[in-house]
Amino acid sequence: MRQIVLDTETTGLNPRTGDRVIEVGCVEIFNRKLTGNNFHRYINPERDSDEAALAVHGLTTEFLSDKPKFHEIAEELRAYIDGAEVIIHNAPFDLGFLNHEFVRLGLPPFVEHCSNVIDTLVFAKELHPGKRNSLDALCDRYEISNAHRKLHGALLDSELLADVYLAMTRGQNTLTMDVEEESASGGEMLEAVPLGEIIVVSASADELAIHEEVLAGLDKNIKGSCVWRNYSPQG
Repeated sequence: MRQIVLDTETTGLNPRTGDRVIEVGCVEIFNRKLTGNNFHRYINPERDSDEAALAVHGLTTEFLSDKPKFHEIAEELRAYIDGAEVIIHNAPFDLGFLNHEFVRLGLPPFVEHCSNVIDTLVFAKELHPGKRNSLDALCDRYEISNAHRKLHGALLDSELLADVYLAMTRGQNTLTMDVEEESASGGEMLEAVPLGEIIVVSASADELAIHEEVLAGLDKNIKGSCVWRNYSPQG
């Protein structure tokens, strides 16, 4: 499965009042592994950032003045995310801006180029109800270092979110959830085994017949139905 962790920085909070995307950062995950095939572009929004937004991302009008405009990177971005599952923290915010940017260029909305969107903020609230679930809070909870994060940046935040997402979903791929356990006999550490490597072998007809004979003997001894009948495929 190809997944893209995405984040944006913008000039303000509302694309409907003229705010624009100024940075897009994407991190690729393939089969739960970071590939290094990332996408990162600064964009000239042709307007100033609000003071509050500038304090968050620090991307000045002067810095962005020689960067490409959104229409110059739109097709490259579309091709990069095409058909992938996109992972975003507080997805409505970023999608609102990206959909607006695509539509103003006469293109289908951004979401129509993705196979699916996962909102990690919604997911985190389900996992940790009543707790803080900002990206910084999740980094602390899953022991992911964000000490180098002085200002928000689309690529940096995507890299952190990729690590957080993999940590949040780790238990879905292994029986042991990467927790090392000691065996009762020798005290050896058990290796986490991916579900895909477990082979299930069903009992043969002869084995089932022998099993039934054993249960019948137990029934006879207690003059009733033995407790193992509750777990028998036939019981």
